[in-house]
Amino acid sequence: MSPRLAAAHALTAVLQGKASLASSLPSVLQQVADNDRALVRELAMGTARWQPRLEILAAQFLDKPLRRADLDIQALLLIGLYQLLYTRIPPHAAISETVDCAVALKKNWAKGLLNAVLRRAQRETAELLPQLEKDPVVVTAHPRWLQKSLKAHWPEHWLDICAANNLHPPMTLRVNALRTGRDDYLTQLQQAGIAAQATLYSQSGIQLEQPCDVHQLPGFAAGLCSVQDEAAQLSAQLLALQPGLRVLDACCAPGGKTCHILEAQPQLAEVLALDLEAERLKRVQENLDRLQLHASLKATDVRAIDNWWDGQQFDRILLDAPCSATGVIRRNPDIKLTRQAEDITELAKLQGELLDVLWPTLAQGGVLLYATCSVLPTENSDTIGQFLTRTPDAQELPTGLTCGIKQPHGRQLFPQPDGHDGFYYALLQKREPGSFIQGK
Repeated sequence: MSPRLAAAHALTAVLQGKASLASSLPSVLQQVADNDRALVRELAMGTARWQPRLEILAAQFLDKPLRRADLDIQALLLIGLYQLLYTRIPPHAAISETVDCAVALKKNWAKGLLNAVLRRAQRETAELLPQLEKDPVVVTAHPRWLQKSLKAHWPEHWLDICAANNLHPPMTLRVNALRTGRDDYLTQLQQAGIAAQATLYSQSGIQLEQPCDVHQLPGFAAGLCSVQDEAAQLSAQLLALQPGLRVLDACCAPGGKTCHILEAQPQLAEVLALDLEAERLKRVQENLDRLQLHASLKATDVRAIDNWWDGQQFDRILLDAPCSATGVIRRNPDIKLTRQAEDITELAKLQGELLDVLWPTLAQGGVLLYATCSVLPTENSDTIGQFLTRTPDAQELPTGLTCGIKQPHGRQLFPQPDGHDGFYYALLQKREPGSFIQGK
């Protein structure tokens, strides 16, 4: 299968609302030559990254919108435009090889359309784009609902957030403290010819100057390090882990934070890790196995508490709640296609339900860390504020973080061009009896 056709198949599934790129890309990558896989990823991910802008541009060259039955042709058109605007692929190759994919899709009629539109785009885009950039969707390459939401919530930061979302993310490592120290591992990277530096905020983090295959990393297979963004690494630090504690990771897949908890404090009494999907727990177990760590895993809906809780309370709970993932768009650009405005209210409702269900399982004096990879206050500070209002024995603790900005509740981190992802943290403690007045 040609790289452009493979990318079109992956992107079409996203446009149809049937999959994310994380689920559609792996199968098509198995159908292309090894040396074409990087190009397939670049075409699919890059087109998704700039899709809001590319869609508006494509509409200028089409006499009428394509039918829903022809979303595969729409995907090819967007991929063709992406190549012309954002890659160094020679225009004649970008156009001819994209057009030829219509034959493989058994839609010969689309060859003329694709050829005409892409050639017009090649000639006219430079003149047309400045006119289109009066529209903030074109400027930011974010869907209108998200662009407007970011502007409303973060009037001083929204353009920087959008710009960071459109960049390629850095590759960040978490050093396994059970096996080596950060300084020692930096030395090993230097000896391997891999330029890197310590992260600013995570005590375990190393950021590479350039991404590389994990198999090039010294001791990766032996568990010396893992790939994890710096913002996500802060969870284990904020939990203030001590020997003998019982810990719950309530929404654990793919397991990076679970593993970091175990690396940070090897003398915990127990770590129970839950996730809704059994299939996702396989990835968690693979990570645990590589790092030679152990946690109890269970596939369950957290809200079905009778399915997983034995009545013994936890000293620490990490709730890395399901969210819009608007802080990690640069890693998952198809979020721009898959998320809708109405999702945010539903997600906030779910987040509140999870907090309410988990709170009784937390021991008095214990700490619950609420985290999301969202930059929307509806899922973050607002959710925590509402929970504190209805939960008299909950009190907020300072996070002590210096990154990000303080919110009415918790701390909001924005994606940084040369640093961490967008993330949110709030630290909650269950008060001891007699330390609060019911209803106040």
